[in-house]
Amino acid sequence: MKKWLKPFKYAAIAACVSLGATAVQAEKLGYPEKEELKFGFIKLTDMAPIAIAYEKGYFEEEGLYVTIEAQANWKVLLNGVIDGSLDGAHMLAGQPIAATMGFGTKADIITPFSMDLNGNGITVSNEIWEQMKPHIPKMADGRPVHPIKADALKPVVEKYKSDGKPFNMGMVFPVSTHNYELRYWLAAGGIHPGYYAPHKGDISGQIDADALLSVTPPPQMPATLEAGTIYGYCVGEPWNQQAVFKGIGVPVVTDYEIWKDNPEKVFGITKQFAEKYPNTTIRLTRALIRAAKWLDENNNANRPAAVKILSQPNYVGADYDVIANSMTGTFEYEKGDKRDVPDFNVFFRHNATYPYYSDAIWYLTQMRRWGQISEDKSDDWYKDMAKKVYRPDIYEKAAQSLIEEGLMVSKDFPDFSTEDGYRDPQTHFIDNIVYDGTKPNEYINKFSIGLKQGQKL
Repeated sequence: MKKWLKPFKYAAIAACVSLGATAVQAEKLGYPEKEELKFGFIKLTDMAPIAIAYEKGYFEEEGLYVTIEAQANWKVLLNGVIDGSLDGAHMLAGQPIAATMGFGTKADIITPFSMDLNGNGITVSNEIWEQMKPHIPKMADGRPVHPIKADALKPVVEKYKSDGKPFNMGMVFPVSTHNYELRYWLAAGGIHPGYYAPHKGDISGQIDADALLSVTPPPQMPATLEAGTIYGYCVGEPWNQQAVFKGIGVPVVTDYEIWKDNPEKVFGITKQFAEKYPNTTIRLTRALIRAAKWLDENNNANRPAAVKILSQPNYVGADYDVIANSMTGTFEYEKGDKRDVPDFNVFFRHNATYPYYSDAIWYLTQMRRWGQISEDKSDDWYKDMAKKVYRPDIYEKAAQSLIEEGLMVSKDFPDFSTEDGYRDPQTHFIDNIVYDGTKPNEYINKFSIGLKQGQKL
């Protein structure tokens, strides 16, 4: 891949008849104001669009020379983007939202690109699994009926409480999708996951909790489970499948079963970066869109090649077979109980890369439900906050330019002439509660467990 010439060199070449198509496209899109970039990620399979954009040369085709570095944990990663040591990063969807509204830290972070749908699971230890099994319906062949609801865990948690033992579970970060998915699953089964009360200085998230949730970095989940510090966890791949391979735990439910085609990670940059380097922002978004399409195209035909890349130690660093177990359209629950889950990882289908306002609003509703947002907010507040963080306007510019160049086609994307940033009401939740992103307060009031309008701890 040839290095791009600097803009002033293009000016000199412009007079030449041999000016190439690449330069013409560069002129139309605008040269990248910043060419050398450093992106951060956590060792999870859903960082794949960044790895593929690098390995397939999509970043370089945009004139971007990218360094990719694994980060120790989500807090370190977020701080790196805020202080500028990272230009952008693979982020939890809740991180840009929480930072913008000032929960935990205060910074204006935006996302022009949603990285994937689904991809997480909830795993319990072998001991807890054995206690759950009597409460789970069986199929004719003796295997458990899926999805497994937290109803089967409730008597186990109640026994621990009656014996005076805390029931500890792990999630990866207070504003992570995993925290909200684990809480959603537990509450749907009648298990209270606890409240936050930041206005009282209590950010433990364990007020009134039946199950006590705490933070564990993703790669450390299996070892923490094996040590008995936690009895279960919610994490992204490959760390659920790792528990199966090591024989230390059983994934009981995937986030696809909790909320079908739920939004997962995003690519986060500061608002300042996007404003200072608008062409660079469009170009990195183009590269990520192309990578996402490559990951899903031809019915996931490229997934084995992607798994080989991700298994490298500089990316996820888990064994090929562990990553492939979920990345190639299957998911293994108990050892030997491997089932087809073709949409366990979605990177491009179902408009996965489009940053929908309604996705941001769902996370905000869960922040309010569990007390991270202490007081009532109007529906307009939720919508305005979503628009500060999720930037479909940037995404659309990137997508339209790809269409104009013939690298993508219109049907690959939402209809930009009518798209308003809100998905149709979503019905595929494990508790059958319908989510309409245009009515956040009405949605919050539907839950039997969780704060409602007018409630404050």
